[in-house]
Amino acid sequence: MDSVSLSEVTVMRRTHLGFMHSFRQPFSGVTISPKFYHSKVVGSREISSSVSITKSQYVYGESLVAATADSGYKMKEVILKNRISSVQEGLLLDAFDDDYGGVVVDHGKLPSNPNAFTSILRNSLSDWKRKGKKGVWLKLPVEQAELVPIAVKEGFEYHHAEKGYVMLTYWIPEEEPCMLPGNASHQVGVGGFVLNQFKEVLVVQEKYCTSSNTDLWKLPTGFINESEEIFSGAVREVKEETGVDTDFLEVIAFRHAHNVAFEKSDLFFICMLKPLSDKISIDNLEIKAAKWMPLVEFVEQPMIKGDKMFKRVIEICEARLSHRYCGLSPHRLVSTFDGKPSSLYYNVVDDDPSHSNCTADFY
Repeated sequence: MDSVSLSEVTVMRRTHLGFMHSFRQPFSGVTISPKFYHSKVVGSREISSSVSITKSQYVYGESLVAATADSGYKMKEVILKNRISSVQEGLLLDAFDDDYGGVVVDHGKLPSNPNAFTSILRNSLSDWKRKGKKGVWLKLPVEQAELVPIAVKEGFEYHHAEKGYVMLTYWIPEEEPCMLPGNASHQVGVGGFVLNQFKEVLVVQEKYCTSSNTDLWKLPTGFINESEEIFSGAVREVKEETGVDTDFLEVIAFRHAHNVAFEKSDLFFICMLKPLSDKISIDNLEIKAAKWMPLVEFVEQPMIKGDKMFKRVIEICEARLSHRYCGLSPHRLVSTFDGKPSSLYYNVVDDDPSHSNCTADFY
């Protein structure tokens, strides 16, 4: 094994002061040339000194990472016993690959300092571009909202926002159209058609509505919550607004409308429910009044009678009561695509009438 001279070791030791405390034995296999570039941080300033080596070398688990320069190699960073030095040009955001050639940034490990975030974000984008990544998903918690304008300045776009975060995206390939899916395009609502044995329908008057609907008696309605089933959402809404317990029976029909709230599309499911109780206890925050109303009286209301769509819904409900129509019932199934149970809505038509949900009575 070849060794270097004492003077050369002295130069190396002084150069790496602050990173290495001592050299315990002579180097081997290292050739020293007149110039060696090294930088270290003192306070907020970066100071460079120059000596050079001809190749990268590993000594006792400590690596000197070299980059090509005009006269040899330029050291970019020093890793000492698995710890990265204070030179931060090589740091990247923690992220993991998605299933579509992109990356998802770990929002739990974001730098808290805006200046550090700016530098590391730029390095990360360069690294992802070099690796041929596609889309980048960056979730910024509300506690780090000061990072949002930094990301936008670097080219990120708003995707969606929730109570505790904003989601930003970045599409890397300039020559390809962006293939990232857009934000949720629909809101989902339910209406509960609850009919008792006296052919009375459960109806409500809302506290907050347009002046033209002030005296209108309508079905209990509401929006489905996140991760909530259509059938359980319908039962919940009826319970919250009227206090009446119900069993879900079928989806009778659904309406699809566009450019509703916040220019989103709207899916509204009319659900037939069976009452399990009859006592009414209204939600005073939303509901002005609730009652059991004869079906014939309900459909004779001017607003209902003059609405072609709602008139058709009532006709469908009446056809279902006389077994001339069959709605959709939920069936829990597991798909091999994700291995999770989900609800498939369909009606069962069989040669044996007892197997069909179309023969079920509602009261």
